[in-house]
Amino acid sequence: MKNSRRQFMILSAAGACTLALNGKVQAQAMVAETDPQAKALQYVAVSKVAGKYCNNCALYQGKADSAAGGCSLFAGKQVAAKGHCSAWAKKA
Repeated sequence: MKNSRRQFMILSAAGACTLALNGKVQAQAMVAETDPQAKALQYVAVSKVAGKYCNNCALYQGKADSAAGGCSLFAGKQVAAKGHCSAWAKKA
């Protein structure tokens, strides 16, 4: 009985770790400029406005030095760090 209980606990822990890491490992899709929400916000992957980039916006959730990161406006998708949209707000 101890072996099966021990095995169950080990497999349960391993399964829980796998599930926890799975969400972090999966790459998020990039926002396309043709996406309806992106069009509504005038999102572009390469900003033409000097000094206004996604990576220095208050809504950007990625690291400042990364090529892409999450945005609170585009749930489940990433935006280009050098992108820009009409909702840009200076990061404090």
